[in-house]
Amino acid sequence: MSLIWATRGHSWGFRFLRDGGFTDPLPEYEAVFSQVEDDLEVCRHVGDKVALRFPDPAGREDRAGRVIPHDFVVTGSLAGDIDSVEDGLRLIWPQVADEFAERWPKP
Repeated sequence: MSLIWATRGHSWGFRFLRDGGFTDPLPEYEAVFSQVEDDLEVCRHVGDKVALRFPDPAGREDRAGRVIPHDFVVTGSLAGDIDSVEDGLRLIWPQVADEFAERWPKP
């Protein structure tokens, strides 16, 4: 499985936290998300990849009060197991939740 993960933080803008093994993940990301609207939740198969987007499961917002979206490009065998946002939350979020929590400002 390859995983591209793009999101924003409390005080930093949209960036890639995982690159899926690509030197530049942006072309891969754009190829999959180019046909996706700005919906808060997305699960769409594009070829052998899945465009997956969901709001932060902990309800975190950036300092401007915007909900934090998490965008993923999922490839490999796991892509075939994701047919809904709920599947993505169950299968993908546990793999990145701790990493995101470590980047989040502590109270």
